Amino acid sequence: MTTLRIAVSAAVLSAVLAGCGSSVKLDEAAPVVDARPNPNAAGGANSGARSGGTAQSAVTTVDVGANNQAASNLARVVYFDFDSYVLRDEYKPLIESHARTLSAVKTKKMVIEGHTDERGGREYNLALGQRRAEAVAKSMMLLGASDGQIEAVSYGKERPASEGHDEAAWAKNRRAELKDR
Repeated sequence: MTTLRIAVSAAVLSAVLAGCGSSVKLDEAAPVVDARPNPNAAGGANSGARSGGTAQSAVTTVDVGANNQAASNLARVVYFDFDSYVLRDEYKPLIESHARTLSAVKTKKMVIEGHTDERGGREYNLALGQRRAEAVAKSMMLLGASDGQIEAVSYGKERPASEGHDEAAWAKNRRAELKDR
């Protein structure tokens, strides 16, 4: 009788664990592209000066006051696909704008909050939310923001933006919010 209970318990446990699985590997780093220009590459800003020609600088001046004003009007939410922490191309300009602001104003700080929809376990969603926040933070650091200016935190499924239980609501909840600190 005891052997039968153990066998049944093992079968139930195996079925539960198999149902909780996901194809997303949370141990892998988010794919982030370094978009900074390489000054040593051929055709860089200084290449004309080295070859004896005249080269114009590709650097533009930044008005910190105007940049700070524009940053307050920027969108502050990055949405993600189901079970993913890969940044979509449509949010790159938003991330670049916030990174430029942080780069120009070194005293400014930002918290990036990672969120998920209600599907999945608590621990899994906390880990996925953290990966989403870190993907945004890493992109911003590659674009000029410093590590000390950005903090990535996860709330998982604990703070939904939409209380619905359909795809439209879930899509609104799969997000990273950028908040000034």
